Amino acid sequence: MKITFYGAAGQVTGSNFLLETNGQKILIDCGLYQGGSFVERQNFQPFPYNPKEINAALVTHPHIDHVGRLPKLYKDGFRGKVYSTFPARDFAQILLLDSEHILIQEAEKFKQPYLYGVREVEELMAHWEGVEYHAPVKLPGLTVTFYNAGHILGSSFILVEAEGKKIIFSGDLGNSPAPIIGKREDFPAGVDYCLMESTYGDRLHAPDEMRKEVLEDMIEDTVQKGGVLMIPAFAMERTQELLFEMNDLIEHGRIPRVPVFIDSPLAIKLTEVYKKYTQYFDETTKQLIKNGESIFNFPGLKMTLTTEQSKSINDVPPPKVIIAGSGMSNAGRILHHERRYLSDPNSTLLIVGYQVRGSLGRQLLDGAKNVKMFGEEIPVHCRIKWASSYSAHADQSQLLEWLTPARESLKGVYLIHGEKDGAEVLAQKIRDELAVRTEVSTQGQIVEI
Repeated sequence: MKITFYGAAGQVTGSNFLLETNGQKILIDCGLYQGGSFVERQNFQPFPYNPKEINAALVTHPHIDHVGRLPKLYKDGFRGKVYSTFPARDFAQILLLDSEHILIQEAEKFKQPYLYGVREVEELMAHWEGVEYHAPVKLPGLTVTFYNAGHILGSSFILVEAEGKKIIFSGDLGNSPAPIIGKREDFPAGVDYCLMESTYGDRLHAPDEMRKEVLEDMIEDTVQKGGVLMIPAFAMERTQELLFEMNDLIEHGRIPRVPVFIDSPLAIKLTEVYKKYTQYFDETTKQLIKNGESIFNFPGLKMTLTTEQSKSINDVPPPKVIIAGSGMSNAGRILHHERRYLSDPNSTLLIVGYQVRGSLGRQLLDGAKNVKMFGEEIPVHCRIKWASSYSAHADQSQLLEWLTPARESLKGVYLIHGEKDGAEVLAQKIRDELAVRTEVSTQGQIVEI
């Protein structure tokens, strides 16, 4: 059995791993590289394997850095099946279609052919099968089982059993328990090897109970100062969590009524998918819905679908809250609001997700005094606040806790989805505390097990 690390090795994005066993070639994820121009150029390079020889693809979850090159894989000759949970399949279709126009712009920028078009997405989806958690999928020479990773709705870590061995591909593990979706599942027994994410391998999140307090404080401060609270949020999961928690704060009278705009057509579409799969919600959220509560709606909330509606936000005087994509401020409508309000000392930018190196969000988080947007130098005078407890990724302590029950059976751990420095810290922690052989994976690495 052989595993080759073709993405998310020594870096966070571009998830792509090739498992070869019993004459089968199986991909786990096939994502886009996201961030600065260097990694974006990698998206246009040929695959380091023949897509026509890939028998199947397993998807941990539908974030673009995990699924974004699947249509290109299909375009280049892949005709196998794709497997994920049902919500992940529906989310992926929306996200891939939404990304198409951005990728066209990137292709023109780098003078490259288009990665894919709408037709490739539609034809790919015809090969995509939804599966339930814990329902084994039998493929030639191996068995695959999906477990709840607690990262986003329908996210999975994947157990592959072949040649008498058990291997876990973690995908992204959630900051658990998370609102709406609840806890990730425990590590299965008897696993031999694990490819585990390390995004926050060197960090600890603020306590979960602080996340709502941070949001409450930011909204109250925005109202008091008469400013604008901007929240660059990933359209899937982060936006829905924010709506859920704002609804709770308003229901309990903890924040004043203030105009709140969801300025993201993508987030609006994805929220409809959430409503379709309420059976995946945790028991607390199910009970709220049963009691008649609308968890994604509250007084003062306005969804802005069209460009005209988005522009009309400018006509609403502060104070106001604007939640818009993208989560790392590297595209989308949030850029227009940041251009307008980053220079305003009465306004706040609340960062609620991971910011990859090279992104505008990372520059702001790192304290940039000026940033370049739309060809202009924009001074940064607003307050920049990072709410680490809103991260959808497990932190160091949670990763160690998840792995600990498997310490007796594990023969090796390979850290993926992390920047090298953070991954090295986590690797040493695992070696010291769990006495399990651990490596920080590298791009192109081949592991025989």
